[in-house]
Amino acid sequence: MLDSKNVKSVLHTRNKHRNSYDFKQLIISCPELAEYVLINKYGNESIDFFNPKAVKVLNKSLLKHFYGIGNWDIPNNYLTPPIPGRADYIHYIADLLAKSNFGKIPKGNNIKCLDIGVGANCIYPIIGKSEYGWSFIGSEIDSISIKSANRIIESNPILKGNINIRLQQYPNDIFNGIIKKGEFIDVTICNPPFHSSAAEAEAGSIRKLSNLRKQSISKATLNFGGKNSELWCKGGEKRFIKNMIIQSKELATSCFWFTTLVSKESKLHSIKKLLQKVEVVDVKMIPMSQGNKTSRIVAWTYLTDTDKKNWVDNRWLSTTK
Repeated sequence: MLDSKNVKSVLHTRNKHRNSYDFKQLIISCPELAEYVLINKYGNESIDFFNPKAVKVLNKSLLKHFYGIGNWDIPNNYLTPPIPGRADYIHYIADLLAKSNFGKIPKGNNIKCLDIGVGANCIYPIIGKSEYGWSFIGSEIDSISIKSANRIIESNPILKGNINIRLQQYPNDIFNGIIKKGEFIDVTICNPPFHSSAAEAEAGSIRKLSNLRKQSISKATLNFGGKNSELWCKGGEKRFIKNMIIQSKELATSCFWFTTLVSKESKLHSIKKLLQKVEVVDVKMIPMSQGNKTSRIVAWTYLTDTDKKNWVDNRWLSTTK
């Protein structure tokens, strides 16, 4: 049961991380976390979120305690994502699917999701599988990330056989080379690279750390890590999403919902115009908030109401619980 005094009300109502972290329980699940727990200036148990090792071990404990993932690790300097925010995306996507399914969330491994840029951490598939039983395809351009994600999958029985990691050999392609002929996808998810260059990513990290520490920082040491392909791509988030939308038209009848995170509200106008240009049938804008950070999910589909009904009748009705 949630403690109303400690609830982070901005998180989705089904998010298991709405309460403040219970470090005593997390340490029971993952004893190595004890080394990194300290008392902050408010007199509460916490960790040093500027310490990459502490953040990684916190993630290990959260994944074990809440999602049954006993074996999770990533290579040094790869992205260690904030799990509460990642869980929010999955829960809002579940709500999106439910709206086309008589208000009931379709569950089970017959529901197939594509995580574009799954990363070394494999977080979205872990949460989606654990919470709703969905199966996943994870696309990735980085070979080390692929090895890491596969290692996580193979070492956790709950994931094995339910997540398929695929190499994208051509970075400018989003779907081609990943989705096989005759394959149907119920929803795609994506947290696109934000920055347009390594220099921009470095400057952004320095600015963020300086603001958090309230002092000038000359060198970025990311507490959440992140390799080049995770943090930036040519043209940044705007070009990545543009390519995704244009290329999605090729899968108009083989994917129910396409979705992506969008970092800034100012980008929505151009995204809406492009979606109109490619003649999507329906668009949803879903706001999300985590603490002081606000983002949104943009979702689009080419399916008509009749197409949606046929899809649900053929793929989802037997999965609804």
